[in-house]
Amino acid sequence: MAETKTKPTSVSVDDFIASVEKPVRRADAATLCDLMARVTGETPTMWGPTIIGFGTYHYRYASGHEGDMCRVGFSPRAANLVLYVGSFPELDSLLGRLGKFKGSKSCLYVNKLADIDLAVLEDIIRRSYEAAR
Repeated sequence: MAETKTKPTSVSVDDFIASVEKPVRRADAATLCDLMARVTGETPTMWGPTIIGFGTYHYRYASGHEGDMCRVGFSPRAANLVLYVGSFPELDSLLGRLGKFKGSKSCLYVNKLADIDLAVLEDIIRRSYEAAR
């Protein structure tokens, strides 16, 4: 079985955020990092080269593949912010109130934080974090 490539690293989250080229994306990343740290009570950790994650959980698929991943996280990519959240019963109704985004239930693509309701995002983060136990 292939080894999971997305693992916690010792890279500095602050240094990574400071290296984000686009000023708006860099500011949004700092805001998201603070928001997720406050909501989860976790210290941010780099997962692989580009994901800032909070907390950890162990997963196992029916295929036998298993590993560890952050409970919630995000990546400030060049094209957009990618938010990694989990599924929970009220997610669909919250996504309907979030604002402008693309994606699925576990991966949200946001152009900029100004496009979404941060109070709704905070609720999504909190519930996702709690569901990923």
